Amino acid sequence: MAGMGQRGFFFNSREPREGLPMDISITPSSLQMRTSDGCTDIELPAEVRLVPSSCRGLHYVPGEGLHLRLQAWAEFSTKQISLFNQRSHVQGCCTFHCQSCGEAIIKDRKLLRILPLPSENWGALVGEWCCHPDPFANKPLHPRENDCLIGDSFFLVKLRSDRWQEPKANTKVICKRCKVILGETMSSETTKFYKTEIIIQPSERSFPILPRSQFVQSIVAQCLVELSSARSTFRFTVQGQDGKVYILLWLLNSDSLVIESLRSPEAIKKFSLLEDISTDSPSAWNAVKVLYQPCVKIKNEKLASSWESDISVHSLTLPCATCLELLLILSRSNATLPPSLRHMNSFQVAFLKM
Repeated sequence: MAGMGQRGFFFNSREPREGLPMDISITPSSLQMRTSDGCTDIELPAEVRLVPSSCRGLHYVPGEGLHLRLQAWAEFSTKQISLFNQRSHVQGCCTFHCQSCGEAIIKDRKLLRILPLPSENWGALVGEWCCHPDPFANKPLHPRENDCLIGDSFFLVKLRSDRWQEPKANTKVICKRCKVILGETMSSETTKFYKTEIIIQPSERSFPILPRSQFVQSIVAQCLVELSSARSTFRFTVQGQDGKVYILLWLLNSDSLVIESLRSPEAIKKFSLLEDISTDSPSAWNAVKVLYQPCVKIKNEKLASSWESDISVHSLTLPCATCLELLLILSRSNATLPPSLRHMNSFQVAFLKM
């Protein structure tokens, strides 16, 4: 792993025989370890360059590989996955797709306004600052016909009655094709869709095929970065629609760069359902580094309870199945790290690619 500025850099190699000398060579575009038994090379993506003179802390950890610290520079900005084409509401109509299967959920909707929703506690803040009765008391915000109101992990849209035939409030919205939970109705006209389940594209464009794991971790990573920047919040609980906490997340930094070389057959066999589309060359990704604790099967109940009662901890609600998907993605990331870097105190370490 490498990133803009100093970052830890390691790679796994064959275990040399005891006392066997190693020759380490670092160039701006590669890293090489040579012994009498053979040679291990790592070629970096073209947009990433190392600074050989910055090498520090070079040491070999038995069973893990070579560890060192150096500077690595990235001359690109990874394009993030986005729910919205920024000009789609100006250029024409949009179609809402189920991300899992591509089914069109809402066709040809023209979005004239895409607006952020206030924080969950905005009503309490109005009460504190107003010297007269709160004019917004018990009046939830609902989108108009061509609005899209964006929350932390969801967005609200108005559904036309001719398509949905007056759905009841608090009922799940399920994809007709793949049966995935996409959101829930908030009233007879307003529906909440989760950001991790929907892709919004200009109607003239075809549905983009994105690996599920890549999409989920990108959306979650962006949510964490946006919330930490806007609200100075770095600890999060990820809970399902049933209110149960599945994961505790602690955002450490948002400027990591993850470099992936060719994947091993073992990794593909172990995580076949989560594998992204394979490539024949190393790839680089902007990423966030997080600490996490799973809260399934009665794990970490006391810690989860204390986080839930802490006002500095922010809650993200996702479909229960997506919470489990995210936990598998975190576990997969953790498993790719060498054992000495997998834990920090009582938490596990992982990276979410953006």
